[in-house]
Amino acid sequence: MSKFWSPVVSRLSPYTPGEQPKLSNLIKLNTNENPYGPSPLAMAAMAQEIGDTLRLYPSPDAAILKAAIAKRTGLTPAHVFAGNGSDEVLAHAFQALLQHGAPILFPDVSYSFYPTYCALYQVEYKQVPLAADFTLRVDDYLRQEERIGGIIFPNPNAPTGCLLPLAQIERLLQGRPDNVVLVDEAYIDFGGASALELVAQYPNLLVVQTFSKSRSLAGLRVGFAVGHPDLIDALERVKNSFNSYPLDRIAIAGATAAFNDEAYFETTRQAVIASRVRLSKHLEDLGFDVLPSAANFVFARHPQHDATALAAYLRGENIIVRHFPQARTAQFLRITIGSEADCDALVKALTDHLKAS
Repeated sequence: MSKFWSPVVSRLSPYTPGEQPKLSNLIKLNTNENPYGPSPLAMAAMAQEIGDTLRLYPSPDAAILKAAIAKRTGLTPAHVFAGNGSDEVLAHAFQALLQHGAPILFPDVSYSFYPTYCALYQVEYKQVPLAADFTLRVDDYLRQEERIGGIIFPNPNAPTGCLLPLAQIERLLQGRPDNVVLVDEAYIDFGGASALELVAQYPNLLVVQTFSKSRSLAGLRVGFAVGHPDLIDALERVKNSFNSYPLDRIAIAGATAAFNDEAYFETTRQAVIASRVRLSKHLEDLGFDVLPSAANFVFARHPQHDATALAAYLRGENIIVRHFPQARTAQFLRITIGSEADCDALVKALTDHLKAS
């Protein structure tokens, strides 16, 4: 600990991102990246932005991107916020909307960045246990008697992939009208109904999405939130007190073109969904318990084989997956849906290993 650190820094336990090794011939199934490249229209739009205009600042509010999102959702640009990846959008939400001097609620098995944000912004929190089957029980969030500062959860959940139906989200919104309910939809395009359709009805709902997964733009860093203009104004006030230009010209152009290329989006997301179904069946045939997934990954365990040992074996075969050593998830592996060839290589490696052991 440096003597120059502020007190808050010494208390932080930073989030650990998925490993990004620079190895050749690696099958990388650990960070939920899309196996298909970005939309060709997005690539063309980004290439067009590379020129003399880069000497000029970009639009501070990413106006064309907001307009595209607003048009698709049937709302107005005042309902939309854009940021440097959904992680930045979430960070601003913790500071702008969840810092009320009362604990916020989120699942005990969830996105591990949430406790990090709480430590950084000094937000109290309470983790609500998921059910034994790793599903979220809305009643557990409604029966909390003490004052709370808000609710946040991923849907589909990460790292489980389990989906909370839209009707249950609406029940939560109705039961907690005085609290912000933030639905983190990083993976919603791979199998669920988005809560975006509820935004016009519920002023306490904020929906956050990303271009990293279903739009194949993890390297570009673009995320957005949709909610009542009062919520969006709070995010804008924080953003403009931190960084007025979070998205560059290339990111705005590429994200807008990707969002508008519905045909490419639909083709690639359906390909990922088909691969997920196929991989889940192969894993079940090998004896794995696979949780129902609505995401671009599966969460699986084998009753007779330790997850740590399986992850180590796969690494030796140049295949990396994500392992979360916490108590409830220690025997699970989170496996990103890769290309068909990637999935086949994974299944073959596991089949060989299980037959030999």
